[in-house]
This record gives sequence, C-alpha cells and structure tokens, in this order.
Amino acid sequence: MFIAMMPTMGYKTRGAGPLAAPSKWSKRIEPVHRKKELTFYSIKDDFMDVNTLLIGFLIFVARIGDVSIGTVRTIVTVQGRSVVAFSLAIFELLIWITVVSTVIHKIKDQPILALFYAFGYATGNVVGIAVERKIALGIIVLRVFTRTAGKQIADRLRRTGQPVTIFRGEGMRGPVDELYIACRRRNLKKMLDVVKEEDPDAFYITEMARDIRKAVRPSYFQFTGWRSVFKRK
Repeated sequence: MFIAMMPTMGYKTRGAGPLAAPSKWSKRIEPVHRKKELTFYSIKDDFMDVNTLLIGFLIFVARIGDVSIGTVRTIVTVQGRSVVAFSLAIFELLIWITVVSTVIHKIKDQPILALFYAFGYATGNVVGIAVERKIALGIIVLRVFTRTAGKQIADRLRRTGQPVTIFRGEGMRGPVDELYIACRRRNLKKMLDVVKEEDPDAFYITEMARDIRKAVRPSYFQFTGWRSVFKRK
C-alpha cells in the first residue's frame, strides 16, 4: 500500500527525473553565484560600452554649457541687464531639460552617467566664471589712494580720454589723493598698470556700478577680431 502511493505524492529518487527534489546545496549556492556574475558584467559593460561613453561625454559637454550660461546669466541679472538675462535663461533651460531627461531615463541601466553629469556641473561653474571675466560686462568704479602720484596718474589717464576726479583727503600718515574713476571692466587692467607704474605702493578699491549715465572708452582700448567690424565711428 505504501509503495503504490509514492508516485502520486511526487517523490522519486534523486536524479530520477524532472520531479526529483533539488538538493539543499543547489538552493544555496547557485543564486549567489549568478548574482555576483551579473553584477560584475553590468559594471564592466558600463565602462566598456562605446555608446554609454558617447552619451556620457555629450552629457558632460551639455552640462558645462548650461551651467556656464547660468553663471553668466546670474551675473548679468545682478547688473540689471534684463534682456540679456532673459535670452540666456531660455537657452539654459532648454539644455538643462534635455540633459536631465536623458539621465533620468538611462540612469538605472547606466549608472556611470551620474558621474558625467556631476563632473559637467562642477566644470561648468569654473568655465562660467572664466567666460564672464573674459567678456567683462558692465561698469566698474576704481578708487585709487596715493600720497605722491595723484596728479601724474590723473594726467596719464586723462590723456587717453578717461575722466578722473581727484579728492584731497587725510590719511593715517598724512595727506593723500583719492582718484575716482568709473570705467568699463575690460579697461580696468590697463588702468591698474598705469597706477602701478606711477606709484607701486598705491592702494586701490574696485566696486561694481549698476547704473551709470555715460561711460567713456579710453583711446588706448582698441577692438580686435570680429568686434572691429562693428566699431563705432
């Protein structure tokens, strides 16, 4: 009676057929072995896949572009250039939406893209600051304090067409001259060169000017490259 019931219960000798019960060793070892193997090859494929690297590079470049635009946009917004800030904001947001949508859709299968995104963001801040310093938009106020070369500095700057106002003051070590100059940021370096040549010990301060009635371009500042085509007569 007992022997006749065994086939109906589904028990057979180990290895006798498809109904054979799996051993306890196969239950414990096989899933762990397969999991390690799949994880190893997925990471390796992310690093070696040309398509993934190409997408990551495009994300890196695009992120540099939109963060750089955002940095410049923030600076021109502070300066009150609403039209320029409006235009830059459109391009910045279009690039950002494209990059973010790509990363969100592929980050689960290609986690390496997160590194390209992060490095692109960090690099974009540095590039944005460098670009803004290069184009040097806006007007800046330069205050120079000197005890010995106030008139000489003012005369040299005035000969180039740059207006200079001199104030007489009293410093800790005696009388000083304060030169008040409102100029374009791109001209600042050349003016500081004049100041340092006349008085290496001169003290100066710079500050941004948001609103100004008129700015005079010194004669020693010349347009080069494509700007020379649109030079005002």
